[in-house]
Amino acid sequence: MERPHVLLVASPGLGHLIPILELGNRLSSVLNIRVTVLAVTSGSSSLTETGAIREVVARGTCEVTELPSVGIDHFVEPDATVFTRIIEKMRATKPVVEDAIKSMTQKPTVMIVDFLGTVMMSIADDVGMAKYVYVASHAWFLAVMVYLPILDRVVEGEYIDIKEPMKIPGCKPVGADDLMETMLDRSNRHYEECVRCGEEIPISDGVLVNTWEDLQGNTLAALREDREMSQVMKVPVYSIGPIIRSNRPTKKPNSIFEWLNKQRVRSVLYVCLGSGGTLSLKQTTELACGLEMSGQSFLWVLRRPTSYLGESSNNDDLVSDGLPEGFLDRTRGIGLVVTQWAPQVEILSHEAIGGFLSHCGWSSVLESLTKGVPIVAWPLYAEQWMNATLLTEEIGVAVRTMELPSKRVIGREEVASLVRKIMADENEEARKVRAKAEEVRVSSERAWTHGGSSHSSLLEWAERCCLLS
Repeated sequence: MERPHVLLVASPGLGHLIPILELGNRLSSVLNIRVTVLAVTSGSSSLTETGAIREVVARGTCEVTELPSVGIDHFVEPDATVFTRIIEKMRATKPVVEDAIKSMTQKPTVMIVDFLGTVMMSIADDVGMAKYVYVASHAWFLAVMVYLPILDRVVEGEYIDIKEPMKIPGCKPVGADDLMETMLDRSNRHYEECVRCGEEIPISDGVLVNTWEDLQGNTLAALREDREMSQVMKVPVYSIGPIIRSNRPTKKPNSIFEWLNKQRVRSVLYVCLGSGGTLSLKQTTELACGLEMSGQSFLWVLRRPTSYLGESSNNDDLVSDGLPEGFLDRTRGIGLVVTQWAPQVEILSHEAIGGFLSHCGWSSVLESLTKGVPIVAWPLYAEQWMNATLLTEEIGVAVRTMELPSKRVIGREEVASLVRKIMADENEEARKVRAKAEEVRVSSERAWTHGGSSHSSLLEWAERCCLLS
């Protein structure tokens, strides 16, 4: 007897593909079903050339097919944003996905797309598959997305000009500073695409979201039960998080872990602003000086300052040239600067790590929360601004800058103060945020125990899709 077959379609970019792959691995392992992932690529490089992708694919049991890239230059303006290009790439790739499905000997019964892939859902209708959306972010983000079409109708002018936070039924109100860039210019095509995504998510058969009941119970309840919101969000919402990359053993000597092994428990601040987290030369200098002023040990995965973006990307010396003169010498022993890719999940799992200065991408947030590591929020783009607000004002596991780092250079004194607020043993705020982070860690583990909220939610979804034997 053939196992049930589920199809996942991933939008271009590591930030979309890796969460879809991790979801596929979870579905395959927990439900013992066949999972096929169709990866829509940008065409710039093969998936197998990316170490992070190779690792996720090798560890899982999904069947991964890299789809041929489809040109979109005739459909987008030369200055189109990344968001618009991803949406158009998904739209242009629909015939390729249709052909891939037709060639399968065992037709899938369920299709899952991420929120940028809702244009693909008509394919599921055509071939008789159930269609679901996977939101690899949190429930508040989902609520704002599906309510955006309502805001589009009732709000006049640009959201950025509105002084008071905007009401989201049953949920935390959203301020202009929390919205993605794609929502801030209503004359731009990417805003239209964003509104369309918000309209299409509720016409799926349901939504899987990468959060859990203990973390966002009120928001999840609003999506399901609030009278006004339920008229917008008309389909079931399944909280199945946290779904993240799991630890992998370090097979060979690694200088990072050799250094961490010499540090005290919970004494090191991990600093990493994501694969796209490049700062200006001035901000890099201020961040470095702030780390030094804090007096705390740190491990910094340093990206090239934006002043050097035109230079060779393989020149590590050029990266460290962006640091203040003498910084590496003065911090030798208490700090380690790394200019290559670093295994983040394994680093956050190390007992020496006591805090994380992060760009607040949701995957990084979950990797930190599941290890009980509090966060200095340093949001840069996309929904990271919203994530930082959620972490500081609602969950209580983070501290943040007084203004968005995108609006001004964050000075060294503020950096040092923020670091001490989560790292200094004598700091009362640090003790509170650490305790909350540990509470969240425990709840994240409980969600995925047998009978836990996320485990049960996934089984409920699988039963509805007739995937359980």
